[in-house]
Amino acid sequence: MTARVVRPSGPSARGSRNAGRRSLLDDLDAGRRRAAWPDPDASDGWRVDPDLRGELLALFREPAMRLWRVDGLFAFRDRASLPTKRLLDGPWRVVPGGTSVRAGAYLGQDVVIMPPSYVNIGAWVGEGTMIDSHVLVGSCAQVGARVHLSAGVQVGGVLEPANARPVIVEDDAFVGAQCGLFDGVLVGRGAVLAAGVVLTGTSRLYDLVGERILDGSPDAPLGVPPGAVVVPATRPARGSFAAAHGIGLQCAAIVKMRDAGTSARTALEAALR
Repeated sequence: MTARVVRPSGPSARGSRNAGRRSLLDDLDAGRRRAAWPDPDASDGWRVDPDLRGELLALFREPAMRLWRVDGLFAFRDRASLPTKRLLDGPWRVVPGGTSVRAGAYLGQDVVIMPPSYVNIGAWVGEGTMIDSHVLVGSCAQVGARVHLSAGVQVGGVLEPANARPVIVEDDAFVGAQCGLFDGVLVGRGAVLAAGVVLTGTSRLYDLVGERILDGSPDAPLGVPPGAVVVPATRPARGSFAAAHGIGLQCAAIVKMRDAGTSARTALEAALR
């Protein structure tokens, strides 16, 4: 015999769902819950909360729509369960010009967001981080403290599968313009990515310093070593046809480890503040 699930209905059930939704968004806004958090006992230093991902998916599945009007500045139509974050009274700086941050995204002290940018639900942005123009911080992405996400950076989001690692950018990293980070890739503390580097969780990263190849897989996404300086590169494509036509494939390479000279070139951020 198959059990039949009876979902509660009526005003009391709706009130309970609304209270639970508000509690979830409040906890995320305040940083009391995270999609992933540092854990020295984990194999890659991070622990994922699959239950949280399931709760966020439930919000996206709610069909009710609503017309939102935000501070008299603009209006939009979206799911009633997904409001925007209130930005006018927080310890951050959001420059005018089209930025949107969903409720349930944590912004730390002294975060700066240049317009237009978008920060999705479940994301975490640590204190003192700079989010430059045309940056996307996707759902559940974890961005550490004092990170610089340069213009046009795409930090991919993840809601499914529930136990997948989100994209993580650790403290003090510098991500150059037009970089793309997707599918659970981890950028280690203090790493520097030159403009145009694209990394996924299953990318290969060629370490010219350590003379090794770093691989990622769906179960163990790629990790960029702390302090690595990564630049776009190419490698020859296989086969006689590719050789005959001089075809190369895009990749990324570690060319050095971060030093005082590298850090000096990232000091522009301080002047922009």
